[in-house]
Amino acid sequence: MWTFKQSHVGALRAAATEFKKETGISVKVEVYTPDDAYTTKVQSAAKTNGLPDVLEVHSDGEDFVLGAAGVTADLQDQVPDAWSGRFQEAIKGSGTVTPQKFKESQAKDSTFKGVEEGQRFSVPLTAGTFGIVYANKRKLADAGITKAPATWEEFLAAVEATHHKDPKTGGISLGLKVKSTGLTWVLQPLAFAQLGKQAYWDLFGKDKAGDFGSANGTKVLSMYDQLTPYWMPGTQTLSIDEADQAFAQGKSAFAVGGTFTLAFLQQNDMKADDVFAFGLPAPKGGAVPDRALGPLALTGLSLTATSEQPENAKKWMEFLSGTDVAARFAKESADLPATELGADSAKVLGPALTAMIESFDGTGETTYDPSLNDFRPPGYDQDVAGEVLTNLSPLGRETPAQTGAKLRELNSDYWATQ
Repeated sequence: MWTFKQSHVGALRAAATEFKKETGISVKVEVYTPDDAYTTKVQSAAKTNGLPDVLEVHSDGEDFVLGAAGVTADLQDQVPDAWSGRFQEAIKGSGTVTPQKFKESQAKDSTFKGVEEGQRFSVPLTAGTFGIVYANKRKLADAGITKAPATWEEFLAAVEATHHKDPKTGGISLGLKVKSTGLTWVLQPLAFAQLGKQAYWDLFGKDKAGDFGSANGTKVLSMYDQLTPYWMPGTQTLSIDEADQAFAQGKSAFAVGGTFTLAFLQQNDMKADDVFAFGLPAPKGGAVPDRALGPLALTGLSLTATSEQPENAKKWMEFLSGTDVAARFAKESADLPATELGADSAKVLGPALTAMIESFDGTGETTYDPSLNDFRPPGYDQDVAGEVLTNLSPLGRETPAQTGAKLRELNSDYWATQ
């Protein structure tokens, strides 16, 4: 098996040891990083017939590209309910070419032309979401705070307290050099919680009574603007990794990222016990005060088309989805598994990972689903919208009303091309 995730190697090798004891089958785990090097390695090996049996892949993207190229095998009808039923409900079908994905494959610039609806090119390994906040426990304690904020209002008060204690290192870091992060990791889940699902969707709609230029739009943009005084200096110039490194180095008290950020922090010498981890809090008086964050499949396992041991490889892939194995994988890798772990998982995972899993706990009406995009106009570019938002916060060049007017104009232009 090959992986591109250095943080997964130890956990996968530990699982391989268990797997050999149970089945007698040996699994050799190799890692190639960064992502670009991994992609090059896979492409080169595909040409020379040097692929492994199993590849870890980016879910619902890279798996389709490799499937379309004939590098990975179609698992359609090879993942029975007894296997797929182990996964979290929202992602159990990850790796499958849905009608929407099939439609995307037919676009002129598609990277996975040729796939067929219903084909399956991976099964999920890890899951997660965006909008997870990390707080430095020591910095919070120095400011008199001993627990994670439970509401947006408490979050703002905590940031104000740490920033007051130390204006240089008491703020928030986020990789705002990637223009979409402020929009998709903070503003959108905040707006969903404040307005509710339909009114949140309306922000991106054609009706000016509910779009970003409306009173609702100004309201949520004003709430986002409340963070402006507390951004870490220069955060708009940082990549995601650089912002997370800054947090790990004590240059900020809070960082906004995803469930996957914890593993990166550990690689940078920050322990899980050093942080509070929690979903971006919802406003106390909002429409959805108990808003959840919907999980996405992040990485999956693909069977290569050239595997000489496909049955053994599938046994390994299925083994990794077992509840106990997945729980140990999560603990070792500091990453959330795709497997539904159940109520007892906290005993194994510890408070940080458990809090992230608890952020998924919602209903269809109370869960912000970052994968749902069909209410937005065709051609919508979140990086362009995110750049507009940057002029509001952290740069402070425009007001919430001015930002809302520009987002209205941008969305109108997208709708006009429909």
